[in-house]
Amino acid sequence: MQFSWVKGFAFGALVTAALFAPVAVFSPAWAETKIVAIGASNTSGFGAGFRQSFPSQLEAMLKAHGYKAQVINAGVPGDTTRGMLARLDASVPANTRIVILQPGGNDLRFGYTKEERANNIRAMVAKLQKRGIRVIVADNRQGLLAKHSADGLHFNGEAHAMIAKQLYPQVVDALGGGPVAVSTAAATNGQPPATLLAGSQPVQTPASTGATH
Repeated sequence: MQFSWVKGFAFGALVTAALFAPVAVFSPAWAETKIVAIGASNTSGFGAGFRQSFPSQLEAMLKAHGYKAQVINAGVPGDTTRGMLARLDASVPANTRIVILQPGGNDLRFGYTKEERANNIRAMVAKLQKRGIRVIVADNRQGLLAKHSADGLHFNGEAHAMIAKQLYPQVVDALGGGPVAVSTAAATNGQPPATLLAGSQPVQTPASTGATH
């Protein structure tokens, strides 16, 4: 009986120790870094196809280089910066680490002022910054339309591939926590370049009017 009591006590002690021992918190290695690309038709891949869109091609590039990243395509054809701002929280889910903001040119096409466009972009960056999300503002891509568009408005797959390649080093830099270099950025209406904060790093925003959709 004494032997059985000793074994029972030992077993109980082991169970108690297992239940109340400090639990190590691990960051799951399998979790994918969440990146969101928000914009209009030239973000969605309209005319080229979703799989040819720069968010899809960027995700493929990141994974090919060993990054566990998911690039969510939040492009909505015909959208404006006013619409993007209104749906920003819904389009950018929790735990998003980076947002690629492509404002597009629908504001100017639909008669919105450059001032409103610039203010909307700044408001979106500010909202994302408060959530601790790093922002890359990708604007001024209209030069690609001359040779890489079937209708003069929407990028073909080759243009999307070029944009993905341009964004790749910026995204990798952002993933590493270093300064984010923005190739193009928010409209400043002729004013000196502004500095928008993305996460804890400054993002320089040269003047731009934007003309892509």
